[in-house]
Amino acid sequence: MSLNSTTGRRTAFGAGHFDPPLLHPVHRIGNRVLDFRRQVALMAIVNRTPDSFYDAGRTFGQQAAIDAALQAVHDGADWVDIGGVPFAPGPALDTAEEAARIVPVIRAVREASDVVISADTFHPAVAEQAIKAGATVINDTTGLHDPQLARVAAQSGVHLVITHSLAAPRTVYPRPQYTDVVAEVAEFLHSRAGYAQDLGVAPEKIIIDPGHDLNKNTLHSLELTRRLAEIARIGFPVLAAVSNKDFIGETLDEPKSERVEGSLAAAVASIFNGARILRMHNVQAASRAIRMTEAVLGWREPVRLRHNMGDVNEPAP
Repeated sequence: MSLNSTTGRRTAFGAGHFDPPLLHPVHRIGNRVLDFRRQVALMAIVNRTPDSFYDAGRTFGQQAAIDAALQAVHDGADWVDIGGVPFAPGPALDTAEEAARIVPVIRAVREASDVVISADTFHPAVAEQAIKAGATVINDTTGLHDPQLARVAAQSGVHLVITHSLAAPRTVYPRPQYTDVVAEVAEFLHSRAGYAQDLGVAPEKIIIDPGHDLNKNTLHSLELTRRLAEIARIGFPVLAAVSNKDFIGETLDEPKSERVEGSLAAAVASIFNGARILRMHNVQAASRAIRMTEAVLGWREPVRLRHNMGDVNEPAP
């Protein structure tokens, strides 16, 4: 059965690959063109924070952050997400300090590469400076807690990532409760995408993220991964940020340093359920997993064909 991009039906291909009914399958982001009918974009993570979730400040230094971003591009990233404030609860950071953390990194990476760059921020003032420095996406983990952020994106014509989360920025949200986490997340994202369009954001500039682990427990995040097709059916490209999350650690009983394989498994499951952007820490491993999945789906040709291609089988190199 051929893939059907208008109905978003599961196909008879492979293990039940879901082809989402994308409203706008081809996205031009800066100088890059991403065709989400046949491509998964790999978003690398660079945090200029002393207390980041995964690297614990390894890229807090400005040059360390720049070097990490350019290394990610070398290792296969299509996209680099640069942030200066973690999602986790904590004291507010002055917007001038946040901008000072990320703007020089964005500028340096833009000067060196045409990679897609997103600014991970929920502050409109920081977003404005990031866009001037070369960011072509604003990645908002608060679900448009501040509507002015959407107005900034609309005025500048950049893409906007809308993420599901329940808490106000950097505040505690104890024991989140859902009757049906997938249905409620889908309704939230559908509503917020409509709100963003009311504020001027073009529909072809919207990306949605169900927010694995953001105000969700492990069972919620597993259910979102299992039923991600219901999020993808909304029609906007889905970003899955599954890398090294606690839902993987709790499922496997592994610390952050031992979650790579679980992250890759969750990433591939997300692709088969309609995700078209993956936000990942371990770039080289994620790139290989993505490219292999694209080949399995028939979107990418092998680099070479030698095995059993001749009259005599050649030994492996």
